[in-house]
Amino acid sequence: MTTATLRAPRILARSAQAAIAVAAVADVFRAVALRDHSLRPTDGSLRRSGFVSMVFLYLMTLAVVLFLVWLARSRRTAQELSPEAVLPGRGWMIGAWFVPVVNLLVPRRFLLDIGRASSASWAVKRDTALVNAWWVAWIAHALVLSVASRVAPGSMACLVVTEALMVAAAVLLGLVIERVTALQSAALGATASAASAVLTAEDARHPG
Repeated sequence: MTTATLRAPRILARSAQAAIAVAAVADVFRAVALRDHSLRPTDGSLRRSGFVSMVFLYLMTLAVVLFLVWLARSRRTAQELSPEAVLPGRGWMIGAWFVPVVNLLVPRRFLLDIGRASSASWAVKRDTALVNAWWVAWIAHALVLSVASRVAPGSMACLVVTEALMVAAAVLLGLVIERVTALQSAALGATASAASAVLTAEDARHPG
């Protein structure tokens, strides 16, 4: 498939953004339900927290799958746009998210590499800062959640901080997805226009 026939994964981007947003909201309800059950355990609170947790698990799984599919498609498009760019293989790009310790460092680099390879319009300061802000929010959420569950289980303050970081990470990831997809769409559009202009010039030189 050539760059002229590729399309930026806009539908995948929108689907991933929506799934991530819904999963983040579901996580807030899950956290509240679990806290209520830990403070006032009843059969009703147990059923409620179990149901909300199950719904969250399904939604988060969907969000992860859609995001990884979008990531793989964006990597392929970036490679077509910048054949000289050094990008990780599709398997490692997905697998790195599930390797302990590695998943704290490497995935951020993947998104930066894809962004830079997608377009010369990638702004080093602004766009890199956006990716870094998302990554910091996501890692901070994981760390606060881990510490709070051991040090202050049931703390409303910890719950608010944890879920605020979760929502912030979801919003920032949605913006990262939007930025990369927009850059790829613009770059592909420019490539298609250039290819069309070349064909038109060729037809003009060789009529009939």
